[in-house]
Amino acid sequence: MEDYIVDWSRAQFALTALYHWIFVPLTLGLTFIVAIMETIYVKTGKEEWKSITKFWMTLLGINFAIGLATGIIMEFEFGTNWSNYSWIVGDIFGAPLAIEGLMAFFMESTFFAVMFFGWGKVSKKMHLLSTWLVAIGSNLSALWILVANGWMQHPTGMKFNLDTARFEMSNFFDVIFNPTAYSKFLHTVGSGYVMGSLFVVGISAWFLLKGRDTLLAKKSIVVGATFGLITSIFLILTGDESAHQVALHQPTKLASMEAIYDGQKRESLIAIGELNPDKEIGDKKDDFLWKIEIPYALSILGYHKIDAFVAGIDDLVYGNPKMGIESASSKIKKGKIAIEALKTYKQAKKDNDMPKAKEALAKFRTYEKYFGYGYLKNPKDIIPPIAISFYSFHIMVGLGTWFLVLFGLVLWFIKKDKLETSKTLLYLAIFSIPLGYLAGELGWVVAEVGRQPWAIFEMLPTGMATSQISTTSVQITFWLFVLIFTALLISEIKIMLTQIKNGIKEA
Repeated sequence: MEDYIVDWSRAQFALTALYHWIFVPLTLGLTFIVAIMETIYVKTGKEEWKSITKFWMTLLGINFAIGLATGIIMEFEFGTNWSNYSWIVGDIFGAPLAIEGLMAFFMESTFFAVMFFGWGKVSKKMHLLSTWLVAIGSNLSALWILVANGWMQHPTGMKFNLDTARFEMSNFFDVIFNPTAYSKFLHTVGSGYVMGSLFVVGISAWFLLKGRDTLLAKKSIVVGATFGLITSIFLILTGDESAHQVALHQPTKLASMEAIYDGQKRESLIAIGELNPDKEIGDKKDDFLWKIEIPYALSILGYHKIDAFVAGIDDLVYGNPKMGIESASSKIKKGKIAIEALKTYKQAKKDNDMPKAKEALAKFRTYEKYFGYGYLKNPKDIIPPIAISFYSFHIMVGLGTWFLVLFGLVLWFIKKDKLETSKTLLYLAIFSIPLGYLAGELGWVVAEVGRQPWAIFEMLPTGMATSQISTTSVQITFWLFVLIFTALLISEIKIMLTQIKNGIKEA
């Protein structure tokens, strides 16, 4: 029964997060694109840029309003479904979320009202400032949320209090300047910028195919494709840094992303391949049915050294003394010693046996970094789902490469004045909108599934983080959320399609 509550709680949170991420990236990208368009309007004074800005701003408003619901529900789930997690790490995890609400979200929502309803009521420059502050505020919101998530991936700046059995913040700056958090933030907002660009380019392509508002659509597509090309390059660079941080701090995630079983120096990067479904951890079967590799690339990308050793799944599970890698079974044994030391300490404090408590405290501190491992049962449990991690990562990378090519092609055809007659490219631009959403969702699958079995990497297993509630309660709310979120998504699509059909001039 305990496993069921963990599985259903994970499913419910995954459902909420995946639906929430349908709305967030478009907001992150479209706010800056709208700000750029309004800047052109203020600089040139041309009314067509005002029409263009209002059109995309209306679509932004629809997306922003509906996206709020899923975000609020997701934060509430930390209390309803993950109360043990909130209790154990709330002092650390809650700080950036509180700052996000008090600073970034208030700024974003306040100036959103001015941006959306302030046309003709405030000066042009004040309205433009409000638009830019909305863009900055939405990205600041993402910053603090991703600081919290980055800490889950690479916990720093905290200590474990044996008396309360909680992790407590010891250094705020270590938390907010966590390199994992910042690489994750830059890569995540970069994906939002690309998503916003795909949206603008794709919708503009539809207008060109329909022969409607063609001049305004071409102006929109220039801004969207230019912003998309620049941010696609930015996305690749931040993706490289994000992979570097994964290699340094989450070797199990890296091994799963590339399906590496036997680690080696000068490790190749799998460009594309098909996993062997019969392969098991520790056996001698082939890893892949077929694959195409890029020699040395993973060592270079992961560790920025051509001869760097990349640990494989078998190395991490069974250990590799030659490379200084400890086995998972050894970590689990030491973790159980830490758990037992904690129990001894608390009982000794209760009995007022201070010498025994001091001895138990010293033993706990010796094995403290293995504490979370003590709750795992099988050494193989340290490895996240390999097939999901591998395919999600490689499809995401492939789509990101395609988006870069798409933006480049669009700008090239615009330069040659052939875009309106290139129907194949226009249709590809339209069909790339859902591919942008798919790439973003797969990125989060890699990040969160790749972190398993941990809620806090190597500190708190997911199975220890749930609330003590009935599985039935979670099942009921899961299906209610399916209905509510699907209804919200359908509503957004219908409202947006209506607005798009109305056209740019009518905005």
